Amino acid sequence: MASAKITALTLLLGMVLWQHEGRHWSYSGAEGPEHWGDLDPENSACKLGHQQSPIDITGAAKGQPEPIEFKYAPSPLKIINNGHSIQVNYAPGSKISVDGKDYEVVQFHFHHPSEEEIQGKRYDMVTHIVHKDSEGRTAVVAVLMKSGRENPFLKNLWAHLPATPGKEQTIGEVSVNVGELLPASRGYYTFAGSLTTPPCSEGVQWFVLETPVEISPGQLAAFARLYPNNARPTQAANGRKIVERP
Repeated sequence: MASAKITALTLLLGMVLWQHEGRHWSYSGAEGPEHWGDLDPENSACKLGHQQSPIDITGAAKGQPEPIEFKYAPSPLKIINNGHSIQVNYAPGSKISVDGKDYEVVQFHFHHPSEEEIQGKRYDMVTHIVHKDSEGRTAVVAVLMKSGRENPFLKNLWAHLPATPGKEQTIGEVSVNVGELLPASRGYYTFAGSLTTPPCSEGVQWFVLETPVEISPGQLAAFARLYPNNARPTQAANGRKIVERP
């Protein structure tokens, strides 16, 4: 009898541990954005932070911040469907330089629709190019995307989209250069913000390029089949300073 009770207790404990380990976040329902801050103590910034991202970019001050110097090189294609987006992990050696600081590319990923809004307008998609400096501080370059012509950079990438979540895949001899995704015009908005996914850590410097690039309806549909909506709603700006460099 005692053995049966111990076995039952062990099974129950195992279920509890499994449920805890299996806990995750999503973009809808009980684990959606409005609940992220309650899913894990580490996510407290998601509900308590004052410089959360994304935001609706309005009231930007005209300024003269330095232009971004892009120094992107090709990287072997290491791609993963991580259950929240399609992400490409980037090889060391590519960076941006701005305001006397260097940030190295770590990875880039996609959101559908765009997370950022400009004057209340949301775009069809956005690419977030994530960078780190030598002290581990994060900077993100956001490339907005609108429906139009086929995007040559994405044509190469979309041929290798992993349909289901899983481990990172290295695709043979294929390489990508995310610099090919950038618009010709590099004006941008910059402001302090956060990660747009849990744990929503703040201290992230954002550079949202003003000019969108085009993506074909077919390319949009291919991503939307995997992620119909993986965009966090816009957050309160709370009076933070937004500077525009045309």
